Amino acid sequence: MASEPITLDYAALGEKPVATDPFAHLVVPRFVPPAVLEGVVADLPPMSRGGSFPLGSLRLGPRAAALAEALEGPRLREAIAARFGLDLEGAATMITLRGISRERDGQIHCDSTAKRVTVLLYLNPSTAAWARHEGCLRLLRGPGDLENYAVEVPPVDGTLLVFPNTAQAWHGHKTFVGQRYVVQLNYMTGGAAARAELRRHRLSALVKRLTPV
Repeated sequence: MASEPITLDYAALGEKPVATDPFAHLVVPRFVPPAVLEGVVADLPPMSRGGSFPLGSLRLGPRAAALAEALEGPRLREAIAARFGLDLEGAATMITLRGISRERDGQIHCDSTAKRVTVLLYLNPSTAAWARHEGCLRLLRGPGDLENYAVEVPPVDGTLLVFPNTAQAWHGHKTFVGQRYVVQLNYMTGGAAARAELRRHRLSALVKRLTPV
């Protein structure tokens, strides 16, 4: 049965200019409106382990499930394709949730070449930790220095970050240990690497469904 539709700020996504420094990206604060976000967060599963969990392995409450359905739906896909001039018709999706950040998380990296577009949605309240820049994602000008960044995105208040994956799309964050909810959605390429990653994703969902988070 389909979830009850959820309200998201597609108008802001359509109006926000695409930034190009240090690479093409969009940041949309409060893409999940505050009143909606409160219900979504209440419906997230408590998580005690680090790492990414396929949404299929988790028990989501109805409002969190509605958010997941919207993120994988055609309206967001079409909006992102239009903003970045991409053809995402038929692209497979991969969606995961992280709830715990560990000391080793946040190292500088580019995403897998199997991922064509990365979408990050942050579901945390504003706290002093983010004001200290801990756990705030930085879009970097290169792989060598976490301080050489153009944009810093606090992981709070339903903020949406979208960027096409390229060899220059370096990102990372300062160490943060504790609760840090982020949904990651990827539109995948059509190659063998993407198919292999999707197979691993499905296997991970099966295994993690049998173990507590």
